[in-house]
Amino acid sequence: MATYRVSTLVAAAPERVFDAWTDPDRFTEWIGGVTRVTDLVGSTGQAGSSYTVWFGRMASPTEVISAERPRHLRTRFGNAILKGESDVTFTPEDGGTRIQQVFETRGLVATVVGRLFAMGSYRGSFRGELETFRSMVERDSPGGEAGSGRA
Repeated sequence: MATYRVSTLVAAAPERVFDAWTDPDRFTEWIGGVTRVTDLVGSTGQAGSSYTVWFGRMASPTEVISAERPRHLRTRFGNAILKGESDVTFTPEDGGTRIQQVFETRGLVATVVGRLFAMGSYRGSFRGELETFRSMVERDSPGGEAGSGRA
């Protein structure tokens, strides 16, 4: 198991940030390689729900382990390349929302792949996806780009 942490500040309220984070119709906009989401059971913002995230032809079944809108979301995900858990907190800070995401990978292959995704800030990296998400939410928020939010 390996653990990776990323964080950013989004210039938007926690409710807006949580709702955007849990909107499966928007995953393709900010999660690198996602082509679609299928098999949705329940709401992606509620514990006990499940869905499948597709990266081309590779499926990643995902289960929401715990959720507390708008403060916390923990999911378990997995496929042959990357599997583990994601724990995300949404905390009010400076008129916006601090997102703190912790990835815990499971297995040797996932640990190696996780390390690659943890390096740098390119589009498909953990940091790159988080910054793409921040930009998307700020662009969609009243007033547009309200601040850089970089952390």
